[in-house]
Amino acid sequence: MKTNTLAIKALIIGLTAILLSGCAAVVVTGVATGAAVAHDRRTAGTVVEDQEIKWRAMALRRQDRELAENSNIDIDVFNMQVLLTGQAENAEIVEAFAKRVGTIQRVRSVFNEVAIGAQSTWSESASDSMLTARVKSAMFGLGIEDFDFSRVNVTSSQGSVFLMGLLTPTEADAVVEKARFVRGVKRVVKLFEYIDE
Repeated sequence: MKTNTLAIKALIIGLTAILLSGCAAVVVTGVATGAAVAHDRRTAGTVVEDQEIKWRAMALRRQDRELAENSNIDIDVFNMQVLLTGQAENAEIVEAFAKRVGTIQRVRSVFNEVAIGAQSTWSESASDSMLTARVKSAMFGLGIEDFDFSRVNVTSSQGSVFLMGLLTPTEADAVVEKARFVRGVKRVVKLFEYIDE
């Protein structure tokens, strides 16, 4: 509890200094980073690195006209590992994009889970968002002492649920068991990195 109080105080002092300097972009990053670090097992530096990697990957996606016209690829980054989900009409353009993302500085690995086929409709995207919300809410009742559900990054695509995070094996097993029985889940993909109990 003391650590969280110190983190919050440091965040308030940092935000005050930033607000006085008038740099809005840094404020947004600072707030996101401060909130994430309060409960995250990643270091503050890694949280910032993850945001930077995501921005660079999104820029690469925007710059590729063929990719923009023939896919709807989502990008998630956790602990310098990139997860690509969504749909694309052409496997070759996705593979080329995944390779380019892999060359971004500090990227440790790229998980290419993009399905080849027609792009998702608005209702399919909404369904994936609802599935993600249901899986996240299922984490509330995990029953593990001091477990913080915000440590699990949940992404859904066409009924597949992708789970990322720095968890103990016990936490990971409990999270997967909860996710498996959420209505609408067709498949659970574990992309966890494990820490000691």
